[in-house]
Amino acid sequence: MAVIFTASGDTESAHRSSTLFEPLLRWLFPHLPLPHIETLHYIFRKICHLTEYALLALLLWRALHHSRDGLSSWSWPKVGGTLLLVFLYSATDEVHQGFVPGRTAQFSDVLIDTLGGAIGLLTFWLYRHFRRRFRSPPP
Repeated sequence: MAVIFTASGDTESAHRSSTLFEPLLRWLFPHLPLPHIETLHYIFRKICHLTEYALLALLLWRALHHSRDGLSSWSWPKVGGTLLLVFLYSATDEVHQGFVPGRTAQFSDVLIDTLGGAIGLLTFWLYRHFRRRFRSPPP
């Protein structure tokens, strides 16, 4: 959460990511028009939002629902509670961005962030499901 808070206070975050991402695209696709490069940069930034909030959801899940025996019990109400925390943190992060010069607060970003949290938890559930299913039986 501290990393997200710090990054959302960066007034130059779009510029910083474009200095790495756009030259790479120009090198890979030298004839790609600038509007397409800007669109791909925007999509890249939103995918980064999805990823950081997927990680946040997984870390929150582990912090809140990890038991002493090393296993966490899965329940949909716990998933809902974890997603609610992701949603609330994302909303407060957008409010914070509204006070940063050059940044804007957008509810669509809250939805993207929450979707990232849901994707992270779904990925974890699938991992657990298939790991249990394909684990070799005890001797």
